[in-house]
Amino acid sequence: MKSLKIFIMILLPLMIIRFTACEKPTAPENPNLAPNTTIANIPVENDTIFALATLHWDGEDFDGFVAAYEYRYITLHVFFGDSVIKPWQKTDKTSLTLAFESSDELNYQRFQIRALDDKGAVDPTPAEKRFFTYQTTFPITTLLSPLPEQQFFVIDGVTDWWQGIPITFTAKDLDFNGAVVEYAWAVDDGDWHWTQDTTVFIGPEHLNPLEGLHTIRVTSRDNTNLVDPIGDSAVIKAIRPIRDRDILIIDETLESSFPFGVNYSDADVDQFYAEVFGSNFEWDFSARGIPPKDTLARYNLVIWHADNTFSNPTNAHKLSHHIDVIMDYLNTGGDLIMSGWRILKSFEPKTPFPMTFIEGTFIHDYLHINIVDETVALPDFIGATGVGNYGDIRVDAQKLATAFPYFGKLDQINIIPSRAGFTEAIFTYKNENNSNLWQYRGRPCGLRYFGTSFDAVVFGFPIFFIEKQDALVLGQQVLNSLGY
Repeated sequence: MKSLKIFIMILLPLMIIRFTACEKPTAPENPNLAPNTTIANIPVENDTIFALATLHWDGEDFDGFVAAYEYRYITLHVFFGDSVIKPWQKTDKTSLTLAFESSDELNYQRFQIRALDDKGAVDPTPAEKRFFTYQTTFPITTLLSPLPEQQFFVIDGVTDWWQGIPITFTAKDLDFNGAVVEYAWAVDDGDWHWTQDTTVFIGPEHLNPLEGLHTIRVTSRDNTNLVDPIGDSAVIKAIRPIRDRDILIIDETLESSFPFGVNYSDADVDQFYAEVFGSNFEWDFSARGIPPKDTLARYNLVIWHADNTFSNPTNAHKLSHHIDVIMDYLNTGGDLIMSGWRILKSFEPKTPFPMTFIEGTFIHDYLHINIVDETVALPDFIGATGVGNYGDIRVDAQKLATAFPYFGKLDQINIIPSRAGFTEAIFTYKNENNSNLWQYRGRPCGLRYFGTSFDAVVFGFPIFFIEKQDALVLGQQVLNSLGY
């Protein structure tokens, strides 16, 4: 017991001393040291450079780490005499390519960069790079299409054939080392839509109202962030198809170019087609040109005929010259029947046939025809054999009885050796059994395309020179197939 008391008497003072020592206050932490920033020697100090410059920097923090940087630049316009001070901006990068404001002929730039550490301290002495930049100019933007006052069919929603109104534009930057990096388009007073494409489609959601006049505007931005302040524009007309009539017959047949010995007037041809297709709505192409789109907008079906032949490319049929109008019409739901003497040849009058039509051409994309051929200039065609529900047809030998050198037959018929999907042959070439041109016999010379937005029928022969009764049956069968 005595020894226990002695142990307690020794331990107690030691515990009191230790407890007292624990209550002694600790020394304060060392103050946080601000970070330091350094900048690379590129560009060279006081050099004169292009306004788009790349700068590099680094930072260090002896009692922590660099968390970010802040940068700004101050521009002194040497000749203007004023200055522009950009606000500080934050970044976690150690290199940036910046477009310096350079509206004066010569501009003095002070670029400043400062590091921020993990405790929020900022380098009180930012690193600085000083140099000159020469003047930059605004890019120049050009709207290539549409043209002013151009008309476009529009519908309520996009389809696989109609994506909207197509516009194409370009721009140039005349500065040394300058480049256009972005483009923008807008409709009327709407918002700008920035893109790197130079061809876009303006959908119906950007047209308010859908129909009527609209101003298409374009601009561009260069690599120094200058935006063309003027841009370019065109006022166009948007037309919604109303389709309140069935059939419009466009007459491109030139009776003056009928073979020698064939004497029929324009009225005779008009009457023939009106009876075959049951429509008195006729448009004389030679007198009036292509119908305006607000006229085409009223019709569900266009029938284009060019039943005279041609001897050289300069007087070939003109449908191909206006095919953009027809494509716009088809894209928005119209149907087409086209017929004529060398009608498909007129799309490539200078090219030897047979010819392969590639993707991007009307013949390939809209008629789904791969290869077109033409029979030789030797009258041999006496009619066509109907396929499926279509009846046979005969050439009207009486109309050509005194026509040199035809004498009751036709030549230079367009045949279709190869076609793509969604088509069917409806008529095939027919000649006499003893004809030497047996290679053409049975080749398609009439074709129907079944589309999602439109249907099309093409005849590689002139319907006017088909027997009247046969032509009447042909017209009724084709219209029934199209739903008219």
